[in-house]
Amino acid sequence: MSNEAAAVGQEESGSSSGIERAVQIIMAVATTEEPDIGISELARQLSLSKAVVHRAVRTLVASGFFAVDERTRRYRLGPVAVSVGLTAMAKMDVPRIAAPHLDRLVTETRETATLSVRFGDERMYVSQVLSPQEIRMSVQLGILYPLYAGSSSKAILAAMPPEETDRYLRTVHLDPMTGSTIRTKDALRRELDAVRERGYAISLGERQAGAGSVAAAVMDAAGRVYGSLSVCGPVTRIGLEEAHDYGELVRDAAAEVSRSLGHRSLQAR
Repeated sequence: MSNEAAAVGQEESGSSSGIERAVQIIMAVATTEEPDIGISELARQLSLSKAVVHRAVRTLVASGFFAVDERTRRYRLGPVAVSVGLTAMAKMDVPRIAAPHLDRLVTETRETATLSVRFGDERMYVSQVLSPQEIRMSVQLGILYPLYAGSSSKAILAAMPPEETDRYLRTVHLDPMTGSTIRTKDALRRELDAVRERGYAISLGERQAGAGSVAAAVMDAAGRVYGSLSVCGPVTRIGLEEAHDYGELVRDAAAEVSRSLGHRSLQAR
C-alpha cells in the first residue's frame, strides 16, 4: 500500500472512530436520568479519557447539538438535537413500522393482530392483519372507542401517567358496552394495576360480546403512550389461558415497536 493510500485509510478510520465516539456521547447525554451531565461523568461512564470526551463535547456544543451551563460546566441536549428528534418523529410512519410485528403475531397465533392509536381520552384502530382462519375477528378502522373497555383501550389507559389516569377516572362515566364491561371505577383501578404488573391487558367480551383479546402499550420517544398492539379472536379460541399465552408475544412486539419509535425504558438505561 502506498503512503498516500495508508494516510487515506488512517484518516477514514480516525473519522469513523470519531463518529462512533460522538454517537456514544450523544446517547449518554440523551439517556442520563439527570437534567444534565459533566465531562468526568461522561468519561467514566464511557471508559474514555476526559480529553477525548471534552474535544467531542466542545464540537457538539459549537454545532448546537449540546447546550452547556457555563456556571456548572454541565451539558444537555441542545436545540439542534431537539430539532433532529422532532423531525425524525414527524417522518415516522408508525403503521409501516408496526406492520412486520403484526404479521409475526398473526403467524405465531393465527389470530387477527391490530394497531391502535390514542386520541385524547379515546383510541382508534389504524391498521390490522387478519387471521388466516375462516372464522376470525375483524375490527373497524377509524372508529373512536373509550379507554375503559377492551384490551387495546386498557393497555393505553394503564400506560398513561398516573395524574392523567386519575383525571380520566374522576371524569369518565362507565357506560357498559356489553354485559362483561367493567362497571365500577374501583374495579377498573384494580384491573389497571394488574395490567401494569404483567405488561399486557386482557379482555373477554368487554367491548364486543364473544371477542377475546390481549394488548400491550406502544410508547414513543418522549415516554408517552402512542397506542397499543393487540391479538384478538373469538372468545372460544382466546379464553383466559390463551390470552396469557399470547400476552408475552404481544408485550414483546409492542416493546419492539416502542424501541423503533425511540422509546428507552428505565431498565434499558
